[in-house]
Amino acid sequence: MITTHIFGGLGNQLFQYCCGRALSLRHNVKLRLLWDGRETENTTTRAFDLGHFNIQSEIIMSPKPLRRLGLRSIQSFLQYGPARVFRESALGYDPRFASLGPHARLKGYWQSEKFFKAFEDTIREELNILTPPSAQNQSFLDQIASHNAVSLHVRRGDYVTNPLANAHHGICDLGYYKTAIEYIAGKTQKAPIFYIFSDDIAWAKQNLKPRYETIFVDLNDEATNYEDLRLMSSCRHHIIANSSFSWWGAWLNGHTEKIIVAPKNWYADPAARNPDMLPHSWITCA
Repeated sequence: MITTHIFGGLGNQLFQYCCGRALSLRHNVKLRLLWDGRETENTTTRAFDLGHFNIQSEIIMSPKPLRRLGLRSIQSFLQYGPARVFRESALGYDPRFASLGPHARLKGYWQSEKFFKAFEDTIREELNILTPPSAQNQSFLDQIASHNAVSLHVRRGDYVTNPLANAHHGICDLGYYKTAIEYIAGKTQKAPIFYIFSDDIAWAKQNLKPRYETIFVDLNDEATNYEDLRLMSSCRHHIIANSSFSWWGAWLNGHTEKIIVAPKNWYADPAARNPDMLPHSWITCA
């Protein structure tokens, strides 16, 4: 059995699920998710958002998940021996992942599609959102389907208010968004319509003013973040922030000719670098 720790926001949870799921598929064993609802760096409480998806796993939800592993863990121990605890040691793909056996416990962020690329088709099916959209979100989905829709995501929140997060991640400036907007507009034959998503939609409305038709999506909140993810992934093209959330909005887009623009510098901290964060087909700009 493969066990993986789930923590952080929805974008992080998706990376963690996919890494564990890929390993379970490789060995044809079951996957178990351990959720304690907290970030690793602090005590911020998050919601478990994977329940809205077609995930294939056992879920243990407890502040002390390791105390609730139960009979199945004993059976796994007897069959495979003690689980190998595999902790993320650096950003990017870790080649040691390829040597993990069928009884491992994963703890990390695993932010690269290289961890699960070999099982992409299955992963995409399992990341279908099962929770039906609200009437308002369905209306947006219908609009997006009829337009040359481009999702644009602005990530602020704790990237602005938390000094440690700001120093590590930083935020994408307006220059990046202006360059990305013009790049996509120049690459598409049909006039684009930009759908703006943000955790600070008021700031986005005040500061983002493309010279193209723009629609600000302001009907969802943290409790319905999966709705925004579904809307984003339904767009034809993407301008993402340095955010795992908009990364997934772009990756889950099934259009074969999609254009995805990402920030060249994913981290503000010059010591932080993930060479495997972005798929090769994505475009970067400053």
